[in-house]
Amino acid sequence: MSIFNKLSFKNQAFKLREHAILDATTSVLSSKGYDLMTMDDVAGAVGISKPSLYKHFKSKEELVGEALIRLLDGALDFMAELDSGLGPLEKLQALLEWALRVRLDGGLPFLPSTSAHVRDMLMRNVKYMMKVLKLNRQLEGLVKQAQQQGLLNPELPSDVILFSYYARTCDPAVEYLQKFSKMSTEDIVSNMLKVCFQGLR
Repeated sequence: MSIFNKLSFKNQAFKLREHAILDATTSVLSSKGYDLMTMDDVAGAVGISKPSLYKHFKSKEELVGEALIRLLDGALDFMAELDSGLGPLEKLQALLEWALRVRLDGGLPFLPSTSAHVRDMLMRNVKYMMKVLKLNRQLEGLVKQAQQQGLLNPELPSDVILFSYYARTCDPAVEYLQKFSKMSTEDIVSNMLKVCFQGLR
């Protein structure tokens, strides 16, 4: 085996461990929240030592930032892969469905909405903010297109619709339904989409 193959294998192993760390971080964040989560928790969940964890991420803030950046990358990739023939409302529905499925699978912690400290931390993260702004521009454009086509209420300010849409991704009703109802994941997703886009009438 050449030195190049050895380096390649080492890099691949490093990246695989990094993915495992980010998976564990997301899981711990979902169950404990940012303030209670420790680097020891993450290292223990991955099965590595804390010094090994610090080889990948220098701080809890950096670790959480990267976990949320990966989540945004997933949303942006999903949007990029959508059929270009879909209408704006169909694209909004598809992304919300994706987010709800990720959330029900434990992969979508909603830190910015629950912690002022985390909001401030993420506002200082340039990489995170650039991706947030990119996704927001895309969704804002879809909302305005849907309003112009009469698919969403044109009398509502687009910001009201957009932020209400974001709120659906962190609606606590999802957790209540998952824990206390007898609904399947499919039924939860289907009904939450109906509530969002058709209302309660």
